[in-house]
Amino acid sequence: MYKFIRWFLFKLNPESAHHFTFNSLGFLFKIPGFAFIFRSIFKLENPKLGVDVFGLHFKNRIGLAAGFDKDAKLYNELSNFGFGFIEIGTVTPLAQPGNDKPRMFRLPKDGALLNRMGFNNEGAIAAAERLKAQKAKIIIGGNIGKNKNTANQDAAGDYLRCFEALYDVVDYFVVNVSSPNTANLRDLQDKEPLTKLLIELMDLNKSKPKQKPVLLKIAPDLTNSQLDDIIEIVANTKIQGVIATNTTIDRNVLHHEKAYALNLGLGGLSGKPLAKRSTEVIQYLHQQSKGAFPIIGVGGIHDANDAVEKIKAGATLIQLYTGFIYEGPSLIKQINKRFLTENFN
Repeated sequence: MYKFIRWFLFKLNPESAHHFTFNSLGFLFKIPGFAFIFRSIFKLENPKLGVDVFGLHFKNRIGLAAGFDKDAKLYNELSNFGFGFIEIGTVTPLAQPGNDKPRMFRLPKDGALLNRMGFNNEGAIAAAERLKAQKAKIIIGGNIGKNKNTANQDAAGDYLRCFEALYDVVDYFVVNVSSPNTANLRDLQDKEPLTKLLIELMDLNKSKPKQKPVLLKIAPDLTNSQLDDIIEIVANTKIQGVIATNTTIDRNVLHHEKAYALNLGLGGLSGKPLAKRSTEVIQYLHQQSKGAFPIIGVGGIHDANDAVEKIKAGATLIQLYTGFIYEGPSLIKQINKRFLTENFN
């Protein structure tokens, strides 16, 4: 069934397909009984799938990565797909339109997407208002970033404002300094500015009645020396974990559509071509830190084998994005079924 739906959606440009999907799901889930039928088909619940991480209990290890429900408009409906958690964002303090269109492209021969969205969103406060209406009992992550026009030396203020706006309505935070689609953002991954940013954020966190887990999302394009810095930064700032990885700017990972991607210009690649590198980053962080912090693995998960590979490399949780678009909602149940047969301890 999903193959037909995908065939139709892939006739539309990616951003139009995304909006069509959102509008359709919003309508369908208003039909009485539809959510129940959908859950009975796609959702798998079993206590053995549960895992405790960051002081939170996840019903299963599979999350929806940031970027799909940027503005927290469909998280209640998406919870019916069987995810253990959903990450909204990336949100910025002020609403912004993002980069010029077209800004998302499919590379189907490689099972990939290329995007240069540029943190298009309606702002942290708007997202927070929608999250106040949460009906689904599912863990929500808040992925936060800086506005395009905010200079890097002032970036901490943007992250702090997003933290304040979302504090009451999300279960954990993700600091996104690794998107390649906001000019100079990745410079914040350097040791000194990143340490300063995270210390300020953790100081604010400590001032709250209850601390929320703070994670750092990193790029797959970091060298081993830079990954060593990340391990040191996590230890020094006492943040709770890392998400590995964001999209890549490396076009050499493509096997079939490299020339096309080069012609498209700037943007981050996600999907199957990212699988190997993201797993390498997870494994390096896990081994070099001796498992000092939890890792959420994301990048190129298109089937259950990909998911198991990420966990065995050192991830505790995983996230889907491009694989979810290419393979459909049955992928979540397929992975959860496989996880029931695995012993990750």
